[in-house]
Amino acid sequence: MAQPLTIGLLHLRRGSILAIGVALIALIALADWQIEFNATLGFLYMFPLVLLATVLDWKPLLVFALFCAFLSDRLDPFPMDAEYARDLLIFLTLAITALLARGLTNGYRREMANHAQIEREVAARRAAEEQLEFLIESSPAAVLTMTAEGEILLANPAAHQMLRVPADALPGRSIARYIPELGSIPSITEGSVPESAKSGNMFRTEMQTHGRRETGEVFLANVFFSTYRTAAGPRLAALLIDTSEHLREREEASLQQLLEGSRILVAAVSHEVRNVCGAIGIVHENLARQRTLAGNQDFEALGSLVETLAKIASLELRQSTAPARASRVNLQEVLGDLRIVLESACEDSEIDLRWSTEEDLPLVQADRHSLLQVLLNLTKNSQRALESTSNPNLIKRLEIHTSTSFETSNQSLNPPPANQRRKVLIRVIDNGPGVTPGTQLFQPLQKGADATGLGLYLSRAFMRSFHGDLRHEPTPDGCHFVLELVSVTE
Repeated sequence: MAQPLTIGLLHLRRGSILAIGVALIALIALADWQIEFNATLGFLYMFPLVLLATVLDWKPLLVFALFCAFLSDRLDPFPMDAEYARDLLIFLTLAITALLARGLTNGYRREMANHAQIEREVAARRAAEEQLEFLIESSPAAVLTMTAEGEILLANPAAHQMLRVPADALPGRSIARYIPELGSIPSITEGSVPESAKSGNMFRTEMQTHGRRETGEVFLANVFFSTYRTAAGPRLAALLIDTSEHLREREEASLQQLLEGSRILVAAVSHEVRNVCGAIGIVHENLARQRTLAGNQDFEALGSLVETLAKIASLELRQSTAPARASRVNLQEVLGDLRIVLESACEDSEIDLRWSTEEDLPLVQADRHSLLQVLLNLTKNSQRALESTSNPNLIKRLEIHTSTSFETSNQSLNPPPANQRRKVLIRVIDNGPGVTPGTQLFQPLQKGADATGLGLYLSRAFMRSFHGDLRHEPTPDGCHFVLELVSVTE
């Protein structure tokens, strides 16, 4: 019971301990004065000094010890021939006892502080481990840890689900059975590890590779992994994400885009071939009226070939009133993707890229991939034009602006009629050399155009396929294209 009482006294306030210590000294002094005893009561002063040692420094303790020795001398004196020896002995006893008590108290408090710090660290470590365990167990991505030889040590439920393995069956198996490339990761002690991937005694990187499920099904995976050291040896931690579905969606979208682009391309070529066939047909009719080649089988066969070729070239670009692939598109997300692509390219080309986009742009009717391709085509044209400029003093500039307007014949109406559709305008502006006078924009297969000259033609065709439009606005310098998109209600 004495130990809890002592611990309790240590947690009292400084003022309370000082008051108790002074009161005890006064009580002992009073008892020593009033009680006649053949022995000194000075040793009792050790108890209040021990108590005071819990809150006082060594200098005040020595003052209290000297004061207590003085009280003992005045209130219960020995014979004169032993007075000084007795006073010195009492003072040294009280001082040493107080200093020892102070040292023990400070040691106890340090021990308690260290113990509390250790408990806090253990609690924090336990909480972090619980959070990490919950994060790993609930993660939709597969998380694996392995030995240097590729033996799986830990696998979360997502890893078992991805690899089609029963629960808790992966530990102990080789990762090379499912992800062969992970089974051949070099050890961190080998010199084949790239210096750029190292970080101290570990390295981290990512890769895209093919994996094989327990059922034999092949899938595409993005793998993020790193190595680390433990007392038991080097370890490998990996995070796997199944990107098979993304691959299928990307390839299907690319195929659909290819088909749409091919349809527009064939229509453009057919248009040009039809014009040529029309001219050849006129020449054929003129020769037929002269009757100089009447009955000539080769001449008649030529007429049949021209007629057949004209029928083949009669393919037209047909656009439905409601495009099958047009949907509600978040324009902010499309512009965000465009900015990611453009910023690094413009920085490399020393082009000042400026953005002025509204925050509350409505959803628009479009095909996300086609719209992004149109924007990329226009901005890449501007980038090439700015790179080819011969003016060394020109500060190259590419600007992207957005604004909204309403389809109404009376622009003075404010607010606009409720039945009018809101349009979103995207402007792509550069300060390059601009369009050469006499150039027929949006016409395919032009002489002097880059490649086939189909970029602007296809871009306008894509815009019109979801009831938008693409037009060029003449400016004194540079180039200015405007994309019109129709907004849709939520």
